[in-house]
Amino acid sequence: MANESSIDLLIVEDDEQFRAMSTEWMERKGHRVKSAPNAQEALWLCERHRFDVVLADMNMPGLSGLELLQRLKSDNVDSEVIILTGQANVQSAVEAMKLGACDYLTKPFPLSELEHRCQLAAERGRLRRENTNLVIILDRHRPTNRIIGESPPMKELSRLIERVGPTDKTVLIQGESGTGKELVARAIQSASQRANKPFVTINCAALPEQLIESELFGHEKGSFTGASGTTPGLFEVADGGTLFIDEIGELALSLQPKLLRVLEDGSLRRVGSAVERRVNVRIIAATNRRLEQEVAQNRFREDLYYRINVMSLELPPLRTRFGDVALLANYFLPKGWRITGDAMAALEVYHWPGNVRQLSNVIERATVLADNNSITIDDLPGEVFNAVAAAAKPCIQPRQLAVNSEPACISHQPQNDDSSLAVIEQNHVLEVLRRCGGNKARAARSLGIHRRKLYRLLERFAPEESHCADEAAAMPASET
Repeated sequence: MANESSIDLLIVEDDEQFRAMSTEWMERKGHRVKSAPNAQEALWLCERHRFDVVLADMNMPGLSGLELLQRLKSDNVDSEVIILTGQANVQSAVEAMKLGACDYLTKPFPLSELEHRCQLAAERGRLRRENTNLVIILDRHRPTNRIIGESPPMKELSRLIERVGPTDKTVLIQGESGTGKELVARAIQSASQRANKPFVTINCAALPEQLIESELFGHEKGSFTGASGTTPGLFEVADGGTLFIDEIGELALSLQPKLLRVLEDGSLRRVGSAVERRVNVRIIAATNRRLEQEVAQNRFREDLYYRINVMSLELPPLRTRFGDVALLANYFLPKGWRITGDAMAALEVYHWPGNVRQLSNVIERATVLADNNSITIDDLPGEVFNAVAAAAKPCIQPRQLAVNSEPACISHQPQNDDSSLAVIEQNHVLEVLRRCGGNKARAARSLGIHRRKLYRLLERFAPEESHCADEAAAMPASET
């Protein structure tokens, strides 16, 4: 009776007695078995049935077992092949394995061994198919590494990535923090011949010197306290692929010669090992430091700098990417959300010291605070709105908000622009809060807005005023 471990087996054997005996044994063990006296009939069966394992004799009249193997492989038959051979033909069986057979059996052998080998072959095939399917799934869900931006600096960067990617040369990416250096590194790898190979990352600023050495080069058991086992380094993990070394300017001087050695000839030694290993890894390095200045101040090796600076890419800060802020903001925006015109104008005026990473965080924060899937200027952080106010230069006099303070002055010059409306809104909100004795809950009800929105307005007007409002709110005030 078939069970979960049963396999579909095809036995191809011209010896009728052996074929019948093997078929009976495997069927008694619960496997599904078909048999063929020659390779031609086996090919006919393989066109109509799917077999986990094909067991084929090496020497048969007509097509040999080796020729059958070649036909099965050329026809992309998804079956594992085991070759049966006599003692004198072991060398031929080894040749068959080079051509794609997964195993061979030398006659005579116990039938229990036959079942064991067939089950191993079937499991090997199952794992191979699962791995193939996993690669397909991962490929479908792989990030596109899309570079967002239509500004001239970003168009030039995209052009350079297309040129640099296929060269397999070491690349140095320089730029301010938050400009997207890892994204560019992944785009370079995707454009290379190593696109389907490992992409491994390490941040030199995030780990102490001793740990970085172990992470990069690996270590042997007992090489240091806590080294309970032998561990390959990231260079070995990335073998054949790409290693992205972020913040390479933070790499300790003592480790730079070891990195230089790998870059020169691909050789390395694990910590605590005398055995030299070789790897084939493409290096992409990134830093927000000016490495030429680090070299001049003896904080970075000159020979290593020239080795990693074969190809150099400079990432532009967001403040120089005119027109890209709106593209990026909409890219980060969840589906079904919108940004109002005044909010987008504020985003485009702000200078973004934290670059694209800061913009992404601002959009994420705004979606938490916003109502009705619409981000307004009230949902943006105070520093963003204040940048707009500073650019517009509205006539707002400094004030200290307190229970008995006088209303703030508003310019008596007639103004019809948005900045004057913002001043009126600010003065009105603060005046209502003053009349409510600093009680935010009562002020929000008087204004007809949610208390959360009042907090955002106060944060937008100025952190100092929000702080003063908190102090005023702490004063005794009756609710009527």
